[in-house]
Amino acid sequence: MSENWHPVYISVLGNLARGGPRPLQPRLDLEADGYGIDVSFQATLLRMREAGPNDPVKRELSLLLAIWDDQDESEEWASDTAKRTLERRNAIYEQLDIPLEGRDALTDVIPIKVDHNIVISDDFDPWYNNDRQLAIAFYWPAYRQHLLEVSGWESESVADLDSATSDVVKRLSDPTRHEAFQSKGLVVGYVQSGKTANINGVIAKAIDVGYRLIIVMTGTIDLLREQTQRRIDMEVVGKENILRNVDPDDIDLTASIDYVQDDPDWEKFLSHGFLPSSQNFPDVIRLTNHRFAGRTGDYRSLLAGITALEFEKYDNTLPLNHVSNLNHCSARLVVVKKNKTVLKRLVNDLKTISPKLGEIPALVIDDESDNASVNTSNPQRWRNGERERTAINGLISQLLNLLPRAQYVGYTATPFANVFIDPQDSEDIFPKDFIIALVRPNGYMGASDFHDLDPTTDENDLLIENNNERAYIRNLVAPRDDVTARANELREALGMFVLTGAIKRYRMANGSDHFRHHTMLVHESVRRDHHRVLAEEIAEIWDETSFSSPSGLGLLRRLWLEDVVPTWQLLNLDIAPITFDELKPYIGLAISAITDTGNPVIVVNSDRDIESEDVDFDKRPVWRILVGGAKLSRGFTIEGLTISYYRRRTGSGDTLMQMGRWFGFRRGYQDLVRLYIDREVQAGRRTVDLYDAFGAIMRAEELFRSELAKYSVLVDGKPQIRPAQVPPLVTQHLPWLRPTAPNKMFNARLHRRRMDAIEPVAYPKIPEDIVANYDIMKPLVAKANQAGEFQFPNGSIGMHYGVVSHSELLERLHRLRWCVEDHFAADLAYLDEMSDSVQDWVVLLPQRRQGPNCVLPELGRECVFLRKRSRDPLFQAISDPKHRSVPQKIARVPVARHYEDPLAEQLSTSGPGALLVYPMVEEQLKESPDPIEIAKRECFFGMHIVPPYLVRRRDLPYVEFQVQNLALADEVIVPGPGQVG
Repeated sequence: MSENWHPVYISVLGNLARGGPRPLQPRLDLEADGYGIDVSFQATLLRMREAGPNDPVKRELSLLLAIWDDQDESEEWASDTAKRTLERRNAIYEQLDIPLEGRDALTDVIPIKVDHNIVISDDFDPWYNNDRQLAIAFYWPAYRQHLLEVSGWESESVADLDSATSDVVKRLSDPTRHEAFQSKGLVVGYVQSGKTANINGVIAKAIDVGYRLIIVMTGTIDLLREQTQRRIDMEVVGKENILRNVDPDDIDLTASIDYVQDDPDWEKFLSHGFLPSSQNFPDVIRLTNHRFAGRTGDYRSLLAGITALEFEKYDNTLPLNHVSNLNHCSARLVVVKKNKTVLKRLVNDLKTISPKLGEIPALVIDDESDNASVNTSNPQRWRNGERERTAINGLISQLLNLLPRAQYVGYTATPFANVFIDPQDSEDIFPKDFIIALVRPNGYMGASDFHDLDPTTDENDLLIENNNERAYIRNLVAPRDDVTARANELREALGMFVLTGAIKRYRMANGSDHFRHHTMLVHESVRRDHHRVLAEEIAEIWDETSFSSPSGLGLLRRLWLEDVVPTWQLLNLDIAPITFDELKPYIGLAISAITDTGNPVIVVNSDRDIESEDVDFDKRPVWRILVGGAKLSRGFTIEGLTISYYRRRTGSGDTLMQMGRWFGFRRGYQDLVRLYIDREVQAGRRTVDLYDAFGAIMRAEELFRSELAKYSVLVDGKPQIRPAQVPPLVTQHLPWLRPTAPNKMFNARLHRRRMDAIEPVAYPKIPEDIVANYDIMKPLVAKANQAGEFQFPNGSIGMHYGVVSHSELLERLHRLRWCVEDHFAADLAYLDEMSDSVQDWVVLLPQRRQGPNCVLPELGRECVFLRKRSRDPLFQAISDPKHRSVPQKIARVPVARHYEDPLAEQLSTSGPGALLVYPMVEEQLKESPDPIEIAKRECFFGMHIVPPYLVRRRDLPYVEFQVQNLALADEVIVPGPGQVG
């Protein structure tokens, strides 16, 4: 086969990429004329079948098909076929004139990617069409090619990125639009899933279409800002924009330019081949840079009359945002950390050119937008009802107000705080125009890889349970005060770190991937003094174990036999080395790499620690154990992370998920990843399982995405709902684990709460409400007209009981009044959910042994109980603990201690729910030989409700939230399904 076939195909496919699909064969024939190359469809198909994934022709064709698969239905050639469907692919083949008999075969070689981004969007002007994208396509094609050729991305992944970034850019305002319009959106990725690649793609496309001020706000620490600056500089800005015509070989001139002399990857930086302005493309002028000579490159107040912010005009008679000026104007790039001082500098500098700001098309990207950006001030403390803002939120609002043509795009993997922002606050960052949930990228290892959500079966249809847990999770159960047991667990984790490092070295020596970094994370506390003590403990265990000694090798051999090999078998992997003895020569190499500086441990709990040479992943290989807390828990990418030792509890789900640094891309060593996690953390009187906690927040995340997907489908070409109407459906799956911090939930309203037992305590104080409740509950109480003796583990109790229908019970519960509005609403939503599954409820009135000595209006003699309010206006607990076992028995709730209760078991046969009802008074009754008459206005019917166990959905969350609009008091602003106009 001639070697000249690659250039022929690349040339033809490159020309096709500049428009829609067009007949392929005549173009191939014309390009191949004179080369003696067979370019028939049969020969082309054979080449595609034989080509590897990195073959340039297969890569280009795969990319092209994936892009066409995803283009809008409005494209004329698409014939109204839906994206990423077989119908769309056949429409492409029709335009390419691919023979009918070969289409299925080509689809087998280059499959259709059916996964797609989830988009909730308001109406928008469809300005970002194919012609507009191709008009000045410079930075995006360069970035795309860099990903393919330098970063080694697969065509499918690049096509997904192309689709996702276009979904964002098309919903921004046209930068040449006459009237200013500011759109705000949110992009939701996965933790450690490469959101920066999407940010870079959006920046590249935004510059191409005319955005000239790019502001990227990163996390709150310098290294995160520097990591982001470097990625943008390396993959989008390019060498020529960095050098600005400075000769890279001139040591004196490049001494003041970052990267050139001290970045080992400088040669991998994107190169355009020329300064863009020399070929009539926009330059990128950086107003910030990377750390250089030990000094941060963050934004500093500009000198010399703010000349760097003076946007040049080609035609002074036209506004800057006119296409004639934008095409001759350089873009400015600012990468800042979310710091009050830094953002103030930027805001103040922009104010100096305020007359011109209305003409500047600006893009503001907020990475980790749920961190620091959200307004966490308490509305109840606002003076005179005037909205107050926290420092960073206030500065972002100022920035957006200064730049009327600014488009705001927030990025986060944990969006719970963002969707609780008040959408009526026009100066805040609520994503009013779009919410985009990105598709899970290829090769990503996320929360679902560590948990087993969907059961699988083997070839005999027998259930295989906990494959992910068995493969990757190692339990930590040693109490904190058991020093010996803790040391043994930590020693096992360290041993696995050494063993997996040796396996990486083996794979490198045998032609596998190059593993530049190999790291272990130890995260147990946020306190710095704890970090130092823990680091010393690890170093001591490391020295005591001596992994190269006979006893240390014995530990490694045991881990090999009991952990590594069984995991490979579980994952059905056939991986060399075959024996431990073949691995032994590489153990020493791994230990040497880990201890090359003497101490295998690095404490990372300050910016100075992170910025140290020891953990600079860009400049040197890092084979170390990192001990830290908050600085390692958000945004910071721990390269080469293989072993995680995690024992820190938090009460916020988004914070917990961000601590999952073990999520990410683990190319070539996914089978070696281990998470050592505490299953018995003591939290007050409660014992918390951190593995279950991660599973709970993962389910909340997946449910959020699935609900977005449900509403993202267009109906008659129109969105079902708009971002401001999205039921956030932020859920809480464990009672102690909130979706986000309380100060980010001021605009959250509890929507549904699925409790094992429900005990309201907000009974009213107003006499009219008390009487109304009495009359509502009276018929239910009257039905408890049978007397019976019920058992509990340590005795028995007499109760009056009766049966009511589910519909009657719910009808009356819905009418009850409370002293705290919506106190019972979330519980009622749960009970309503059961309406198709529950028929009856057993009503139970506990009786005292001495018998009733009170008379209730229209009900007769009953036992009455004294209950007091613990804090106005709420009562203390209503039910007696020894009474609760009776409704549990009737509702078939599993109990720890088995006992017989014939009457309860008889009542349980229909699978009912059960509720205890306590006639209550707030004041001690005086003793009297005669029955005491209780007035309606004095009597409360307290309840303890136990829903039937058999109808409870264990896969559904414990709590669901909706948002409320502060401007509309307590009204729910989110309509339910079917209520959207």
